Amino acid sequence: MNNLSKLGAQLVQIWRQLGVSQRVSVIAATLVLLAGLGAIAFWSSNPDYSLLYGKLSDTEASKVIAALDDAKVPYKIGSGGGSILVPADKVYQMRMQLAGKGIPSGDGVGFEIFDKPNFGISDFIQRANYIRAVQGELARTISQIDSIESARVMIVMPENRLLLDKDKHPTASVFVRVRGNTQLQPSSIASIRFLVANSVEGLNPNSVTVVDNLGNVLSADDDNDSIAGLSSSQLAAQRNIEQYLAKKAQDMLEKVLGPGQAVVRVSAEINFNTLTTTEEKFDPDGQVIRTQTKNDESTDATTTSSTAAAGISANTSTDTNTTKTAAAPVTNSNNRKTTSTVEYEIGKTTSNTTQAAGGIKRLSAAVTIAAHYEGEGADRKIVNRTPAELDQLKQIVIGAIGLQTGAENTRGDLVTLAELPFNDEFASSMTQQLDQQQRREFWWDTARNLVYPALGIVALLLLLRIFKRTPVQEIPLGVPVGRLLHASNGNGNGNGNGNGNGNGNGHGHWLPEQPPGVVTVDVLNRLIKENPSNMSQAIRDWMSRGPTSER
Repeated sequence: MNNLSKLGAQLVQIWRQLGVSQRVSVIAATLVLLAGLGAIAFWSSNPDYSLLYGKLSDTEASKVIAALDDAKVPYKIGSGGGSILVPADKVYQMRMQLAGKGIPSGDGVGFEIFDKPNFGISDFIQRANYIRAVQGELARTISQIDSIESARVMIVMPENRLLLDKDKHPTASVFVRVRGNTQLQPSSIASIRFLVANSVEGLNPNSVTVVDNLGNVLSADDDNDSIAGLSSSQLAAQRNIEQYLAKKAQDMLEKVLGPGQAVVRVSAEINFNTLTTTEEKFDPDGQVIRTQTKNDESTDATTTSSTAAAGISANTSTDTNTTKTAAAPVTNSNNRKTTSTVEYEIGKTTSNTTQAAGGIKRLSAAVTIAAHYEGEGADRKIVNRTPAELDQLKQIVIGAIGLQTGAENTRGDLVTLAELPFNDEFASSMTQQLDQQQRREFWWDTARNLVYPALGIVALLLLLRIFKRTPVQEIPLGVPVGRLLHASNGNGNGNGNGNGNGNGNGHGHWLPEQPPGVVTVDVLNRLIKENPSNMSQAIRDWMSRGPTSER
């Protein structure tokens, strides 16, 4: 305790001997040291938190927080309440523990509904559970799309009956909450419809309706058999063709004129009729014998004529008559008949031609190119292009789009090219505003980054100025001989500069008088310990002189 009291007394004496600038430096260094120690202690005591789960609904977040409370694990809730953070060394451990409990399970019920054995349930409940599981799994899958925050799926299945009704078919509705209140892209909507349709037996993609959280019906009737679906597909096909042709021509013009120096618009008239033509041609010169029939008939006939008189005697044959009558003449006839039938097959050509929809009936293009300027500022003026240059640009458009010209123009294609000055005042003003805004942000960021170093430099300059204005305090290294002998009574007991015992004769061995020097705190402490009486006399003499003494 004695050493501690001496140390405290020495520190108090040192503090009293310090100047204003030195005291300010000591206080500032002490505060900086304490702040650094406090920051180190604060950061070392707080664990590093990492993300456990993110994008959770309120229901799932409450389940996770309840499980963390039961496990007595510290946690933090992120902005919006959808993310939960835990100490980094417990992230994977808590994920495995929560997964074992089925947390988070996601919105709805998935196929985990069949994990528990359910004996004795009816077929209706089993079918209802299956539909619920499919709805939950589809909702979880759709929620994985980047632009979708959450989703719900409702499926309507016709009842199983012995007699099927062809008019009843499965339908589905999908409700999606879009992230950022933006509209889904057509590709995302189509992917959702096909995903749901391919997950349900007998479901057609056109029977899936998609609705967002803003109340917009995102799915259109794309059935090719309906008028609305046919009109929508025709309009989309026409728009795609026009945009494709216009982009081809505009890209080529911008390579020549520069970006933004040409505008091309194409109007296409599409033939959406489907035509089937059947044609038959006969070739009489290409005859081929199909069938040939030949009939050959031959007839032989013998005729006998009688010369007797008409009557009974002539018609009866008796020996008397026979012998008495001469032989009758005989007539022989031979007939031959030949019949030939030949059938010829005439050559025939049959062709079926089917013209699909989508053919181009007519094309028209409108092209506007920016006028050419020369000079800058007030000397800037328009210089019109020559007709040859305009014709070259027109031929570029005709070749890029595939327009018919001249005698080959059977469709009535038309192209119009005009050179006009573009109104770029709005673009120039916006560019100037953006440049000014960028300059302001640059200087603001620069000033914000330099303000702290500037404050530090100002503080340092003020501190140096305080140091310069603070007078240097000097402590004499020794005591002048004359003043010490004048104040002494002759019995000093100086043990350093006298004869050792100071018996009253005052014959001390003092050095000649020298100008006082500047001493440090350590030297002052050493002098006080070695010769306290002389130092006391020297301090009293120094204080009596005041600050105007010689240095």
